[in-house]
Amino acid sequence: MKICIFGAGAIGGYLAVRLANAGQEVSVVARGPHLAAIREHGLKLRIGGEEEVARLRATDDAAELGPQDYVIVTLKAHSLPPIVDKLKPLFGPETCLVTGMNGVPYWYFHGLPGHEWRRVEAVDPGGVVSAAFPPEQALGCVVYPACEAPEPGVIEHVDGDRFTLGEPDGSKSPRAEALSKALIAAGFKAPVRPRIRDEIWVKLWGNLAFNPLSALTCQTLDVLATEPGLRGVARAMMVEGRQVAESLGVKFAIDVDKRIEGAAGVGKHKTSMLQDLERGRPMEIDALVTAVAELGRAADVPTPAIDMVLALVQARARAAGCY
Repeated sequence: MKICIFGAGAIGGYLAVRLANAGQEVSVVARGPHLAAIREHGLKLRIGGEEEVARLRATDDAAELGPQDYVIVTLKAHSLPPIVDKLKPLFGPETCLVTGMNGVPYWYFHGLPGHEWRRVEAVDPGGVVSAAFPPEQALGCVVYPACEAPEPGVIEHVDGDRFTLGEPDGSKSPRAEALSKALIAAGFKAPVRPRIRDEIWVKLWGNLAFNPLSALTCQTLDVLATEPGLRGVARAMMVEGRQVAESLGVKFAIDVDKRIEGAAGVGKHKTSMLQDLERGRPMEIDALVTAVAELGRAADVPTPAIDMVLALVQARARAAGCY
């Protein structure tokens, strides 16, 4: 099958190397020194003390690649709306868009039992994404691995190998099954779940609270989850988030305090939002926080703690030029 990875950074590069070396026809859209290194030396993956190299087609112009069977987007959610026109040449009538991004996806209400389709403005501003890629083209994907890109053309695997897939309507479709098989053949865990939103919230629940609080306080997860005052704020946000999610049919397998203890166990880890702030990069506020507040309004569930922290982190990001 033809698979294009759009945004072949840490996670995208990990996928690209493994899928290409498993025999799939893989291409990547990249840019700058990373693209130059891939073209000259191949894309390198360091994993388990060894190095794998994949020679694959790499370009900064998707129009060179033509329609694909699957387009896997591993950018941060706020990066998607500005580049929809660059993605369009990769799509034919049967192309599947795999949203391997954190937070609330643009297709969230598509196929959701008991709820009519509505846009999530925070991640689909003005409907630019859903107009270009109707939600029925999308396949959900929850990304669990941690990877880094320490230098151009090189990916380092840190932890994890699971990419959970799921159709927005809960069906076990041929396209989901086919991609799952390809991922499994490449060495990944890739279950197809009927309740993909439950899986999305497994990650989103913690990111909703700990990411913005880390950007506001410059503290690591261990402090955020154990210092009484900060833990209290995080807990209040997570309780609200759970109320929003459950009102939309999500089921949680653990309670809020166990989820917080799990975060504490990660230790002195800087969240991605804090790392972006320190590096002067756009912060992933809208997909992780703004969208949850928007879902709350859609479900008529008050989110005062989320709204307060959201206003603060938006102001912090604007002051730093990261929003």
